[in-house]
Amino acid sequence: MAAQEFDVVVIGAGPAGAAAAATAAAAGLNVALIDHKTFPRDKLCGGLITGRSLRYFEEIFDEPLSVDPLERKDRIAFSYQGRPLGVIDDAPPLYLSMRWDLDHYLVRRAVARGAADMTGQAVAVLDMPARRVVLKDGRHIGYGVLIGADGVNSMVARALYGKSFDRARIGFGLEIEAPREESPEAAGIQVDIAAARWGYGWCFPKGCSTTIGVGGLLAENHDMKAAMSAYLAGQGIDAEACRFRGQFLPFGDYRKNPGNGNVLLVGDAAGLVDPITGEGIAYAMKSGQIAALAAADAILQRRPDTALKEYRYRLRPIHRSLRIANMLRPLIFRRGFQRGFERAFRSSSTVRRQFLKLLAGEVEYGAILAACVWRLPRLLRLMLPSRDPR
Repeated sequence: MAAQEFDVVVIGAGPAGAAAAATAAAAGLNVALIDHKTFPRDKLCGGLITGRSLRYFEEIFDEPLSVDPLERKDRIAFSYQGRPLGVIDDAPPLYLSMRWDLDHYLVRRAVARGAADMTGQAVAVLDMPARRVVLKDGRHIGYGVLIGADGVNSMVARALYGKSFDRARIGFGLEIEAPREESPEAAGIQVDIAAARWGYGWCFPKGCSTTIGVGGLLAENHDMKAAMSAYLAGQGIDAEACRFRGQFLPFGDYRKNPGNGNVLLVGDAAGLVDPITGEGIAYAMKSGQIAALAAADAILQRRPDTALKEYRYRLRPIHRSLRIANMLRPLIFRRGFQRGFERAFRSSSTVRRQFLKLLAGEVEYGAILAACVWRLPRLLRLMLPSRDPR
């Protein structure tokens, strides 16, 4: 069967894939956007939209993000392993959305830019030597550059590396959608640092429901259901009455070489998730954009196999932030530092302010590291083991 030929084929139509398809189409390339799901579709995710996400969206789509609903939250209640750390009423703004709405919105924008809509079509065969994708309906789709935006369980990553992720380094999260009448009364966001080991719990109240979940490193959490049940109990919710949904979370385990020649991995498929906050939408969109720009450069030079080299160059700022975040993460989550971090968070306005800016996507990890080094003597005093008998 003769193949339909495209400059770029994107597999996966979440934020990373939609951004890649929209960017490639805007660059004048012939683009196919493939996903086995039909949109709108459900997606396990807290739906946290940071200021970084808003900036990246506007860069990519040349318009402000106006998905409905998009709820602004300025109030954040922090706790540490269930112990209250205080409520901040003037936090840098965060926004909440349902992925059902957000992802559908992004797909529509990509299609409006000119991407061929092949959502609702599953891939049967991925033939990289032939540069061809075969869909389950029998169609053959040829490509110059392939962009794998198909999430943590990426079939493109499996084809490249034999597996989608490393179980020793992957994270895992559980989540429920609680009806508002069963949700906490507070209208603000709640974050419980270390509600799971090397992770946190979240409570994101939205218009019709509240997304509640816990997530952390899989290797450190042998009973994530117990951590989730304990967190729900703290919210006054009976875990036995809830149906948990689970998903692997690739935070901290990013691929230093995300692809091969004319095959590029973006978003969760490349492990581009913040290893401290777990936020992945911003890096998903940005990596989709820069992968598409790298593909456009390579195709216009008639050298599609050079796409990865250009993509890795453009990806360096994100990789640098993730490296620094991995360096800082033990100060928050390693057992020997936990009480020290809790004291530092309570006592230091610098720690609170930087953490809030980090959560809101208003500061990069390089600035956080510089602030920590500048104030290192005081922070070390705060984080040294306490004689507090608690």
